[in-house]
Amino acid sequence: MTRAAKRPGLLRRLMRPPRRLTFTREGRYFVVVAVGVGVGAINTGNNLLYLLLGWTLSFIIASGILSERNLRGLVVRRRPPARIFAGQPFLMEIAVENAKAKRASYSIEIEDLLGGRPLDKKCYFLKIPPGKTQRTSYRHTFARRGLYTLDGYRVATKFPFALFRKSRDLETPGEVLVYPPLVGVPRPSPQARRAGETTSARLGRRGEFFGLREWRQGDDRRDVHWKSTARSGRLLVREYEDELTRRAVVVVDNALPADTLAAVDADDVDAATTAHLDALERAISVGASLAAAYLEAGWGVQVVARGQHVPMGVGKPQLARVLRALALLPAVADDVPFERFDPRIDSVLVAPRGLTLGNRPPRVGQVMEA
Repeated sequence: MTRAAKRPGLLRRLMRPPRRLTFTREGRYFVVVAVGVGVGAINTGNNLLYLLLGWTLSFIIASGILSERNLRGLVVRRRPPARIFAGQPFLMEIAVENAKAKRASYSIEIEDLLGGRPLDKKCYFLKIPPGKTQRTSYRHTFARRGLYTLDGYRVATKFPFALFRKSRDLETPGEVLVYPPLVGVPRPSPQARRAGETTSARLGRRGEFFGLREWRQGDDRRDVHWKSTARSGRLLVREYEDELTRRAVVVVDNALPADTLAAVDADDVDAATTAHLDALERAISVGASLAAAYLEAGWGVQVVARGQHVPMGVGKPQLARVLRALALLPAVADDVPFERFDPRIDSVLVAPRGLTLGNRPPRVGQVMEA
């Protein structure tokens, strides 16, 4: 990055006030009383009023000094959950470490910032002892899938007299990936195939040894691998390859009409555009749910879309790859072709309901409208 490109961000940081100070209700009353006492002292020359004015001003100065010392030496970290789904509430853990050696911090409020604004609710810490770390969580729900970039934190306090709320922003960027929501879907039945074509990643009762996995309900106890179980402390069973191929391709149509894409780019979203976007989000959600259902049943799954695809895979790592790809899947025009896939594999096309789009794959086993 050039020096000229860095300059606007540097100027914004230099022009930004290091602290924000807002009045509480009690603080407003206190300042009004202090101004009244000052006016009375000047008009009357009464020494008692001057003494009272000095006391109120020293009270305000002490509040500023103590609150500043209270905010210093705090290190904030966030820990999001492993998976976050759109439309579902989750708990974001916030940890605050007091790096001060001898002074505790009191009445600390932490807010996550998204786009320069507080994300949701505040996390409150009554007391953070010196050299200690305290943790709490706040609940939030992202309405849409996608990658969200959090700017940092806003650390605030009303300590010691609750006259003012002093805050400072900590620039600690972080990314949160929100997956499409999983819904209940019927898993399509596989097409009849000849056995013995090839060995695949489907785990069966016969064939060559495939690997080890954790025990699931319904597994045969004769397949328990006792040495690995004793070594890892988890109940592990043997898996075998099977000659019957069980693979599926989930094809997600991520196209939108040209006028809808133009309206989104121009930030001119009307009711029709919103309906098209919602239909696309439902299709992506159904595609993710189908892939998750296949993978849970032990199938190999490949996900194909216009301009993107996830290669064939099995198990939890494949589910993570599929969810990430669909969380970041963009909307494209309908002239963008689908990635290629083997037409001999069972396939399901998930398309947005109510949209007539061209350039669809000619060979798909089933079509679902979401």
